[in-house]
Amino acid sequence: MADRSHLSIGEVLSLLQDDFPDVTISKIRFLESQGLLDPERTPSGYRKFYEGDIERLRWILRHQRDHFLPLKVIKDRLEAASAKGLAVPPDEPPPDRREPTPSLFEEGAEPPAAAPTAATAPAAPASGGPVEADYQPIPVPERERPAAARPAPAASRPAPPLPPLPTPAEVLPPPGEVPNPLDPGPTSGSFSLDELVAASGLDHRALGELSRYGLLSGRIVGGDTYYDGDAMVVVRTAAAFVQFGIEARHLRMYKVAAEREAGFMEQVVMPLLKQRNPTARKQAAENLASLAALGEQLRAALLRTALSDHTNPK
Repeated sequence: MADRSHLSIGEVLSLLQDDFPDVTISKIRFLESQGLLDPERTPSGYRKFYEGDIERLRWILRHQRDHFLPLKVIKDRLEAASAKGLAVPPDEPPPDRREPTPSLFEEGAEPPAAAPTAATAPAAPASGGPVEADYQPIPVPERERPAAARPAPAASRPAPPLPPLPTPAEVLPPPGEVPNPLDPGPTSGSFSLDELVAASGLDHRALGELSRYGLLSGRIVGGDTYYDGDAMVVVRTAAAFVQFGIEARHLRMYKVAAEREAGFMEQVVMPLLKQRNPTARKQAAENLASLAALGEQLRAALLRTALSDHTNPK
């Protein structure tokens, strides 16, 4: 930051990983998609993180890790702080460390003596003699008694064992029959903005809308912006959606869903990535490919179920 006042998303990741080893670029993008972050953008769509953005991100990650706060609660607190002109909410004082009161029906806990009431207390004898404890305490329901005080259940037939879970090899087609969803394949390449326009049939304004909603991004080389094969797939697919009256703002839900799924899969393979050796990283890549293929199958099945009323004639 010696020659500029902001950091890129990759630089922010390097800055935070010592304190938050599990943070990833996908997670930062996901937090932005949920409205918790709002970094500035360069004209080409790259994020610019200033000190306030980094402080806000640190606060979010710390309260997720230390206090297990859901994102909705975090967002509400950040909005309340912003309304007061604060970058982040002030840290709350630690709660009092008091001895917890044992639950009435906790294992081994002694139930407190119930104070007699006018309805349950025996009438005092006219002679003034001692009162005999001839009344019975209110019985505790069986479901609320300590486990040791409950009657033993009647002998029952043991439940049959559950079948073993299927392995990925049993669910996925044999290797080679279905392409790896994460493999760019022959679409890998480098294209200019004009080439994307020519290939998709969309104009520059439409591609600008795709960039605005985060669906299209490129890299700057020598002052010019170039796009990869996935960008070509995005613009041509978006052009097909236009035939149904669907615009870039409607397609953002696919980006949000993809980033959420990517963040989830990164967490699954994180133990392998932390090993930092070629064998572990190769295994992580293979696991990601299998997870992506399983995700595609599950999404397709769920989509068929959700739309079955419209696709299956009655």
